[in-house]
Amino acid sequence: MTILVIEDEPKTGDYLQRGLAESGFAVRLARNGRDGLAIAAEGGIDLVVLDVMLPGMDGWQVLETLRGAPATEQIPVLFLTARDEVHDRVRGLELGADDYLVKPFAFVELVARIRTLLRRGPVREEELIRIGGLEIDVIRRRVRRDGTPVVLTAQEFALLHLLARREGQVLSRALIASQVWDMNFDSDTNVIDAAVRRLRRKIDDPFPQKLIHTRRGMGYVCEVEPAAAP
Repeated sequence: MTILVIEDEPKTGDYLQRGLAESGFAVRLARNGRDGLAIAAEGGIDLVVLDVMLPGMDGWQVLETLRGAPATEQIPVLFLTARDEVHDRVRGLELGADDYLVKPFAFVELVARIRTLLRRGPVREEELIRIGGLEIDVIRRRVRRDGTPVVLTAQEFALLHLLARREGQVLSRALIASQVWDMNFDSDTNVIDAAVRRLRRKIDDPFPQKLIHTRRGMGYVCEVEPAAAP
């Protein structure tokens, strides 16, 4: 799951980004409302943690914009703010916030509320994902590459699906382990690397265009890389 944190206070933003990543989430951080909206519009965001007091465009305006756009109207939003007046909470909920947590807060409570919001209903998946010549039929769990069917194990499909639905995002080995195996693996283990190698043999090796790429020291990403300049 990918969490978008929109928080202008540097220490709080960095703390949330680090803590949520350590809790197994992919995290994107925006320091103001307009940048946050731009990230949300790109897609792939499962939940937004939103501050109210933001420079330029405040959290109320950000929430109204999210709820007014078809691409973002269903993303759960949790307000995280120092404004603890009852009328502020009511306003946030009336505008469409899903939860409201007041600063200072216990991080364990924030994570619990996030997990509760994410469990409220299944995230609507795209039925068909296309990246370059790769096609993933999510509902039927079928994969084709350049028109050729590719047979994958359940684990290989889960790994490919995770990489593909996070197209362009570098996923750490720890995140992959938590999402595909529902476990925390030691950083020294080669389980993730071995699994990616097996997937590449089926998805990339037989075809000229490679889609699964290693980002040294960071993890893996699935994307169509731009052609090298002549």
